[in-house]
Amino acid sequence: MRIMGLDFGSKTVGVAVSDSLLITAQGVEIIRRKEENKLRRTLARIEELIEEYEVEEIVLGLPKHMNASEGIRAELTLEFREKLERRTGLPVTMWDERLTTVMAEKTMIEAGVRREKRREYVDKIAAVFILQGYLDSRSREEHP
Repeated sequence: MRIMGLDFGSKTVGVAVSDSLLITAQGVEIIRRKEENKLRRTLARIEELIEEYEVEEIVLGLPKHMNASEGIRAELTLEFREKLERRTGLPVTMWDERLTTVMAEKTMIEAGVRREKRREYVDKIAAVFILQGYLDSRSREEHP
């Protein structure tokens, strides 16, 4: 069993997948789309990755404001969740993604990744942070 982590953005979806022991998250790819409302190909690619990696659960980053309120991006993400659940039949857990993009940027800066390249990878790395946070939380609950 594996878990997939997704960072849903207006033009991209960062994808990460756990190892089979549910300990670590690895970045897989960034799904890009030309129009924000065009999700058919995005959902089809996610289905392909679910099959390829034998995913049984999805964790979707929920973009909250720093004061924990939810704005339009959160509403769009919740709508995407409904589409994911209908299309894949898998459970989709929402995970607070505040600061994951900031952490991803910081990680790339510390690794010496050039600014131009950072934009290419930030969504995939943010998906890794979302999924790793979820995996760590599960582990703490199972082994307090």
